[in-house]
Amino acid sequence: MNEKVRIKWNTDKLGELYPPFRDKIAAIVIELESLGFRPRIQEAWRSQADQLKAFNSGNSQLKFGFHNVTGANGAKESLAVDMVDDDLVNKKKTTYERAEYLLRLTAAAQRHGLTTGIGWGLEDFPKAVEAIGIAITNGDWKASLKRFGWDPEHIQPKDITPEEARSGKRPL
Repeated sequence: MNEKVRIKWNTDKLGELYPPFRDKIAAIVIELESLGFRPRIQEAWRSQADQLKAFNSGNSQLKFGFHNVTGANGAKESLAVDMVDDDLVNKKKTTYERAEYLLRLTAAAQRHGLTTGIGWGLEDFPKAVEAIGIAITNGDWKASLKRFGWDPEHIQPKDITPEEARSGKRPL
């Protein structure tokens, strides 16, 4: 995606987010750009029909998730994004390139009180989870990591559940 289109795409996707969450995601985009990455919010708000498709295809474990959140008037208020590196999307990703981006994305999300899916599904691989944590703590962006969770580019709040969001609660 060319730069002008990527910027417009991100602006449009930011408009689908709950405003305080939007501010955090915009800050993460700026931070990653300052490091030379080209982050693209691949997906923000998702209809419940699209969520069901994602669930049925195995791309989500939830029939209602943070991507589906709306306000009282039905306005899009997603509390989740999938943020890819536009430079890595259409080429074969090396572990090294992907690891650096995913570690920096996760570190940026953590600084803003958010979490990513970098460790999801790694319950049977505690050493992989530990290695990710050590790399982030030490700022070792070039760590030799071979395993990541099943949705590492997904960002969401950590102080609320999807069901609470569905009921109208919003993150602090």
